[in-house]
Amino acid sequence: MEYILGENHMNHDLEIANSVSALPIADIAKKLNIPQDVLIPYGKDIAKIPLTYMDQLKEKQPGRLILVTAINPTPAGEGKTTVSIGLADGLAKLGKKTCLALREPSLGPVFGIKGGATGGGHAQVIPMEDINLHFTGDIYAVTTANNLLCAMIDNHIYQGNELRIDVKSITFKRCMDMNDRALRNIVCGLGERTDGVPRQDGFDIAAASEIMAILCLSTDLDDLRRRLDDITIGYNLDGEPVYARDLEAGGAMSVILKEAIKPNLVQTLEHTPALMHGGPFANIAHGCNSIIATKMAMKFADYTVTEAGFGADLGAEKFLDIKCRNADIWPDAVVLVATVRALKYHGGAKKDELQEENLEAVGKGIVNLDRHLSTLKNVYGLPVVVAINRFVSDTPAEIELVKKHVASAGGKAVLCDVWAKGGDGAIELGEEVIQSILHHSSPSHPYDYAAPIMDKINDITSRIYGAKRVDYSKAAKAKIAMFEKQGYTNLPVCIAKTQYSFSDDPKKLGAPDDFVMEVRDLALCSGAGFIVALCGTIMRMPGLPKKPAATGIHLDENGNTVGLF
Repeated sequence: MEYILGENHMNHDLEIANSVSALPIADIAKKLNIPQDVLIPYGKDIAKIPLTYMDQLKEKQPGRLILVTAINPTPAGEGKTTVSIGLADGLAKLGKKTCLALREPSLGPVFGIKGGATGGGHAQVIPMEDINLHFTGDIYAVTTANNLLCAMIDNHIYQGNELRIDVKSITFKRCMDMNDRALRNIVCGLGERTDGVPRQDGFDIAAASEIMAILCLSTDLDDLRRRLDDITIGYNLDGEPVYARDLEAGGAMSVILKEAIKPNLVQTLEHTPALMHGGPFANIAHGCNSIIATKMAMKFADYTVTEAGFGADLGAEKFLDIKCRNADIWPDAVVLVATVRALKYHGGAKKDELQEENLEAVGKGIVNLDRHLSTLKNVYGLPVVVAINRFVSDTPAEIELVKKHVASAGGKAVLCDVWAKGGDGAIELGEEVIQSILHHSSPSHPYDYAAPIMDKINDITSRIYGAKRVDYSKAAKAKIAMFEKQGYTNLPVCIAKTQYSFSDDPKKLGAPDDFVMEVRDLALCSGAGFIVALCGTIMRMPGLPKKPAATGIHLDENGNTVGLF
C-alpha cells in the first residue's frame, strides 16, 4: 500500500512501521561486517555494539560522511529525519554500503508537540514504538547519572559542607526526560532538618543535560570519566569553582553510563543499518548524535548519513563547530532539506492556507533557504544539495520555482519523495550527493576558537544568523568575564535560541537582518567542553502545549499502542 505525504500522514506512521517485519539484528550487523558474537542483543531487533570492537577497525579508512540539515522549521514540518533515512535507503539501492547515524528520541517531544524521531511513512527506523518510548535506556542512564551528582551535592552540603559550597551559586541542575514547565524553578530541601538544606533549584530536560552532551562528545570510557570529573557544579564561598571530582562523583557516574555509551544498532524499513545514539536538542544543546556512533558508522560503511537538529543555523552550525572539532571529522557533502509548504510559511502564508498554490509566498519565503545555502557554501565551504521534500499539495509550478531559484544561485535542488516511496524516492538525491562529493573542500569555520567569548558569539550571530548586533545583559557580561578569567576562553560556543527563526524571536520568519540578538545569560559546560549562550526567552526545560500529543496516545482493546508517531 502506498501513502502520499499530506496533512494526516502521521496517523499512518505506526501502521506502516508495524507492517514490515524486521530482520534479525544479526543479519543487519552482517551488512556492516560485524560478527554476531560482538553484538549485545536487546531482544531480536536491537543490539548494542561494544566500544572495544573499534580497536579491530583502527587500520580501516573511514567512509564518506553526509550531513543532512534543513531550513528553519515551521508548523508545516520539514521531514529532515525522514529524508535522512530515505537517503540512506536510496544510497543502499544504488549499491553503496551505507549506515545511518541518528539521535535517539526524547519522551518530551513524543508526548508533547513534535512527536517521535524515527522518520515517517516508508522512510522509518524500526522498531518504531520501542525506539520512541524506552529504547535501550540510554536516556534513563543520563538522567540517573545527572541526578546522582545532584543528590551528592545536596548530601555534601547537609553533611557539613566541607567544600564550603555556596548554595546560592550551584549551577548544576536536576533533569528528567519530559516537558514540565513547573519544574523550571523549584525550592528543594523543605520539611524537617533531616530533609536537607533548603535552596533554589530547577530541572532541565535530559536532552539539555551536560551529561547528555558528555555522552555524545566522549571518545571512549577514559574520556567519559575525565569529562564527568571536569563538570563545574557551582562555586564555593570564595568564588572558586567546585567540580564533580571534588565530590568524588565521577566514578559512580561513569559506571551508570558504561552501557549507555555503547551505540545502538537498529534498521530502516528497508533494512539499512542505523546507529541511534544520544539525543541532545539543537535549540538548547548541541544537537548531534554521539561521536562514537558516527565514527563507528564511518568505519563500518562507505557512506554514513547523519543529521543535525533543527535548521542549519542551529544544528549544522553546532555539528560543524563543536562536534567536528571534537571528533576531528568533516562532512564530505551536505543535504539541505526544504519543503514548499515551509517556504510558503516563511513567505507569510498562514498555516491553514499552505495546501493552496502560492507562488508569491514561495518566492518571498525562499530567502530562508538562500541564507542557509549561502552559509553552508560560503562560510563553511561545503558542497550542498537541496532536497525538496515533497508533499501531495505541492504543485509543479511551485517545485519548478524552487529548482530554478536554487540553480540561479549556482546550486542544485532535487525533488525527493521518500515518505511515499522510501529509498526509491531518493535515488536522484543519492546520485546528486555522490556527484557533489567530488567537490569536497577543507574545513572552514565562522570564528577563531582562541578568540574572546564575546567575539565568538558576535561572529556566529552576524555571519550565521544575520544579526546587526548583539546586546548582552549585565549578568551575561559578568559570566563572560568570569569564564575567561577561569581559562575557558578557547571553548566553542553553543547558542541556545528559538529554532523557528534566525533571530531570537520565533515570529521573525524568512531571513531577517535588522534584529538585535539578546544574550541574557551564559552557562559553563566545562565537562562537555563548551559555553552555552542563552538568547531571548529560550528555556532548557520545555513545557507541554495546550493539547499534548499524549492525549491521543493509548492502548487499544488488543493492547496495541495507538496514536504514537
